[in-house]
Amino acid sequence: MDQNELRQWERRCIQEEPPACTAACPIHVDVRSFVGHLQKGRWDQGWQTLARTMPLAGLVGRICDGPCEARCKRGEAGDAIRIAALEQACVRLARSEYRVTRLPGRPKRIALLGSGLSSLTVAWDLVRKGYGVTLFEPGDVPGAVLCDAHPVLTPAIVAAELASLETLGVAFETGTAVHGQAFFEDRRDRFDAFYIGLDAVASLQWPLDRGAGGEVRIDTGTQATSRPEVFAGGDVLSTIWRVAQGRWAATSIDRFLQKVSMTAGREREGPYDTRLYTSLTDVVAQPAVPMADAKAGYSESEAMAEAARCLICQCLECVKVCPYLENFGAYPRKYVREIYNNESIVMGSRSANLLINSCSLCGLCEAVCPEDFAMQDLCLQARRSMVQRGKMPPTAHEFALEDMAFSLGEDFFLARHAPGAGESSHLFFPGCQLSASAPGQVDALYAHLNHALGGRVGLMLACCGAPAFWAGREADFDRALAQWQHHWEALGRPKLIVACATCHVVFQDHRPEVPVQSVWETLAEVGLPPIDTDSAAGPLAIHDPCTTREMPHVQVAVRRLLDQLGVSIAELPLSGEKTECCGFGGLMQNANPDLAREVIRRRADLSGYDYVAYCAMCRDSLAAVGKRTLHLLDLIFPDRRIPDPATRPRPGWSARREHRARLRTDLLDRWWGETPSGGPEYRALVLRMAPDVRETLDARHILVEDVQQVIARAEAGSPKFRHPGTGRVKAAGRPRHVTFWVEYAPCEAGFEVFNAYSHRMEVHGP
Repeated sequence: MDQNELRQWERRCIQEEPPACTAACPIHVDVRSFVGHLQKGRWDQGWQTLARTMPLAGLVGRICDGPCEARCKRGEAGDAIRIAALEQACVRLARSEYRVTRLPGRPKRIALLGSGLSSLTVAWDLVRKGYGVTLFEPGDVPGAVLCDAHPVLTPAIVAAELASLETLGVAFETGTAVHGQAFFEDRRDRFDAFYIGLDAVASLQWPLDRGAGGEVRIDTGTQATSRPEVFAGGDVLSTIWRVAQGRWAATSIDRFLQKVSMTAGREREGPYDTRLYTSLTDVVAQPAVPMADAKAGYSESEAMAEAARCLICQCLECVKVCPYLENFGAYPRKYVREIYNNESIVMGSRSANLLINSCSLCGLCEAVCPEDFAMQDLCLQARRSMVQRGKMPPTAHEFALEDMAFSLGEDFFLARHAPGAGESSHLFFPGCQLSASAPGQVDALYAHLNHALGGRVGLMLACCGAPAFWAGREADFDRALAQWQHHWEALGRPKLIVACATCHVVFQDHRPEVPVQSVWETLAEVGLPPIDTDSAAGPLAIHDPCTTREMPHVQVAVRRLLDQLGVSIAELPLSGEKTECCGFGGLMQNANPDLAREVIRRRADLSGYDYVAYCAMCRDSLAAVGKRTLHLLDLIFPDRRIPDPATRPRPGWSARREHRARLRTDLLDRWWGETPSGGPEYRALVLRMAPDVRETLDARHILVEDVQQVIARAEAGSPKFRHPGTGRVKAAGRPRHVTFWVEYAPCEAGFEVFNAYSHRMEVHGP
């Protein structure tokens, strides 16, 4: 990722866009933070927030006319937040002072005319930048014009604010005849720039271009006049707009004196449209909190109640629905920067790698994002980059890739025409995970399809290569697909029927020339077999796999089948195009198993009904957290040996391989009359394990086959340790990239295993 790509990714996440109120404020007060403090009664913090942006906040905060309220999102669900009234309350209730700093003095001097709001703002901004500022007031008392226009401003309040300006270094000269040309010529020699506060001074005879009505021509935004050293503003009714024009003029004067561009980078001065999205779903309309005494303004409790109505606008649509995005404590814009740093600067810190590898690549973030931000694309791109540069930790995906290799190897792979057929009109591809979870139903489903479609349905057992794709290993993925395509072409390029939605997506996206259809659509067309079972009692909550997000035709076919089965269904809050991942996708379960469990637990808690799924891994993941869940095939091909299939436990990793291997053996024997050759001798070792030991090994991704190899090696004479007291043996073996340690003892049936663990190391020695 280069800098341009980084910027493009960052721009697509709008979480850091300002809320509508701040964008609408002419001087961009941080209203969200300000009101957030008031919700908790933190008046001093609210005051500090206000004063960071608002000049002379003790004065302006009392008379701000709040044009931002017209854009308040709460106004679309009830009354807008009364922000101006909250400012008045905060200014009255706060007790702290805002500490003002002043930059080192500069040699330039600026003259201000009139003590209206715009001139005072110019004075506030420029004196803090270090300029010498003198304010010329034609009247006898500076700020008197403010008291006349705003009865809420007492002379004491105005005097206190002007005193703060004097403390900073602003000089006031009153009773000055500022209107004549003589004043202009005299001050031109003494000052470097002028500001005319038209909200306090009028009828000037200065040599400036004027409009038809005699008004001074001003370039709105820069507040420049026809004389380069003269600026003006304040000729508007709104109090906060007068402040804004003073601020723009101060910026222009500073740039004029520094001889830099007057316009560059000022696109977002004044109100603008924000891209921030705020959902009003579930927001109940509320009226504004009334004031018991309108003249006095909000009391403390009233102000807190009114502030509590604020929505504290932010987007976070993706974070609201994604435990993964929530888990890392930020949002996509920050994650983009973190991934960029990881790739370009840090070169692989563990925390960033975990962020990259924990995404399930399900695409829900993109489905709910107003700007279509695709976190899955970002993470997959980063994984590929890490793999190419040799920066991907092998442990992140190794187990899944080994499992894929098993499914592509001789223990599971199979490609045949239907028994007795010399060609295939269709090819059934059940996928590796359905075969691992429910091999008996794969057999029954194949028999039904072959019969319903005329006896020319071929069968292929393999993996589509999705684990390599998710791991960012493009070369491994290409090899897996190439192997699959070679056999598909050898079978005469039949129409593909897939039972796994992930396989469906892989072939659809990466082999578009292959005609592919979901088995659920096929069943909806050819019909279901006679079903000798009772319908499931009560509604079932249907869980769509995330890989069907963009396949509504598959989701519709599944619902049609359930209707034919007489099963009433309930939709989960997030379903269809917004369905959630089960925690298996994108290899989340390998990279971050704790997060994967949290993901599926949240999904399981969405409904009190039993669930029905049509993805084997979704069903097994839900079952693993104790959620009663049926697979659709449990209803179509019920196994009478299982009285309550909703309680069928998730098969462990070892069982999943055993199921696949046995499925291949059984199919070859029953359908084609073939007897596969036996496997390695170590597989004949009989192991006995307590249930908790078996669960521990499964959680550690240690297969029974790994244990068998270690014991076989030790019993054949490899070094091992024997505990003199218990007689237990501890031995190590490294059948793959990982060294496994097994604690065991011989028993009558074979060997009893007490514990096993693994780590990435080589054990050397005799």
